[in-house]
Amino acid sequence: MTHDRRDATLYLEDLAVGDRFRSGEFLLDEDGLKAFAGQFDPQPFHLDDEAARATLFGGLAASGWHTAAITMRLLVTSGMPLADGLIGAGVEVEWPRPTRAGDVLHVESCIQTITPSRSRPDRGIVLLESLTLNQRGEVVQKLLAKLVVFRRPA
Repeated sequence: MTHDRRDATLYLEDLAVGDRFRSGEFLLDEDGLKAFAGQFDPQPFHLDDEAARATLFGGLAASGWHTAAITMRLLVTSGMPLADGLIGAGVEVEWPRPTRAGDVLHVESCIQTITPSRSRPDRGIVLLESLTLNQRGEVVQKLLAKLVVFRRPA
């Protein structure tokens, strides 16, 4: 099943393996890219156009952590409407290609597994794969997240 933000808030029992979610879009501008890097990842390939050209990135690239933060924003605001929020219990992240200024990002997510808790019957763990794509459909981030998802209250 494909869900969108118009769906009612979702609980564990509303989800199934294979469910898909697609977020809205986010335009990454150069000022935002450099501001994030300046505060959180002040490396030359994130801050200086000329210096970045001489690196393996071949030009200015967003911090992977910036891409992760944008992904989180998109998931929270338009991706997966979980009843009690997106509560992480662990994550694996890959950045197969750089995110660039001017990229328009969106996230496509798919539920991989659902594991009800044995010790806490009010919740379970959902394994969610989220691909962050640019305007050309290229994957700039792959995220595999374990999420705590609650059951509907009695």
